Amino acid sequence: MARDDELFAIIAREQERQRTSLQLIASENFASRQVREATGSVLTNKYSEGYPGKRYYGGNQIIDDAEDLARRRCCELFGAEHANVQPHAGANANMAAYLALLEPGDTVLGMRLDQGGHLTHGSPVNMSGRFYNFVAYGVTASDERIDLEQMAALAQEHRPKLIVAGATAYPRLIDPEPIRRIADEVGALFLFDAAHVAGLIAGGVHPNPVGVADVVTFTTHKTLRGPRGGCIVCRKELATAIDKAVFPGLQGGPLEHVIAAKAVAFWEARQPSFKEYSAQVVANASALAEALTGEGFRMVSGGTDNHLILVDLQPFDADLTGKKAQEALDLAGITCNKNTIPNDPRSPFVTSGLRLGTPAMTTAGMAEAEMAEIATLVGRVLRDPDNTAERAAVRDQVATLCSKFSPDF
Repeated sequence: MARDDELFAIIAREQERQRTSLQLIASENFASRQVREATGSVLTNKYSEGYPGKRYYGGNQIIDDAEDLARRRCCELFGAEHANVQPHAGANANMAAYLALLEPGDTVLGMRLDQGGHLTHGSPVNMSGRFYNFVAYGVTASDERIDLEQMAALAQEHRPKLIVAGATAYPRLIDPEPIRRIADEVGALFLFDAAHVAGLIAGGVHPNPVGVADVVTFTTHKTLRGPRGGCIVCRKELATAIDKAVFPGLQGGPLEHVIAAKAVAFWEARQPSFKEYSAQVVANASALAEALTGEGFRMVSGGTDNHLILVDLQPFDADLTGKKAQEALDLAGITCNKNTIPNDPRSPFVTSGLRLGTPAMTTAGMAEAEMAEIATLVGRVLRDPDNTAERAAVRDQVATLCSKFSPDF
């Protein structure tokens, strides 16, 4: 068969972009060669509706071994009683958990999207907000950390069936223990969405919600550094309900090649080097936040203690929007994303903030010294975002920096 040169030329261009620019999107990482090999393996050829030992198709004896391996490794990694490794994405994992735990119209507490939460935590444009009665909690005005007093008051007022914790743009640790206490006081179930911090939990640098929350959902492609996908772990009493919600409730045939790659990622996360990696991710985020503060930017909540930072651009330049900053940085070879900040005066399509993360460039080998250099480059671009010559000069410096730390392709 002839080779599809047109498509593979596009892939080559993307590989070059990743090699020569800074990847600072907090939800991205560089998957290992083993993860990519499993994702591209012959397991993609097999259809396997159902679960190991209970398939709707023949010929799944070997596939069952792969999925069982992934489930066992997932439980061992996080200390869970049960794991479902079939969700195609974190959003699917959340929707399956809701399907298992709730009835349409039930009341749920979730974090506000514009203060760090996720679409599936009750946004009105998402299925979660359309099917369930979500009540939103947020962060305090004083220190921009999760407002546990507000959460407790809302729980007492609305008596939710479920409380959802977890975030996509929150630069601090989330302690599951006080949320468990709030849930217990009102008889609510507790779901922790660990999509962003699963790798930090596995690496021992974030509190582990498994065993505290009733259900924990997460993605495998962010700090966990695996393939794109989701997982659910839960107490054994909820195992049947969770499994039925994933299949046949929400999804059809699982992606067994991706499940095999998840098994690889769980194995890699048990290696001693992964703890070192996780600690360096956090150290790099702290160093980047400190250096950006030195450049005149304000860090939401005053800094970070996880893998991401949320930058308020307003004190740096009142007219500079997140959209404008993202576009200028992209042209200079620095990839990040615009993001709302708490009480943002601008729309989510424009924003007053930027979200930056350190998982990918830490995987590439960068450390605190490189974070300081990156902050300087960000400051140079954003002081004059329309200066094409300055952007080009920064782009050259970025390429030089990246050439010393190329990920394993």
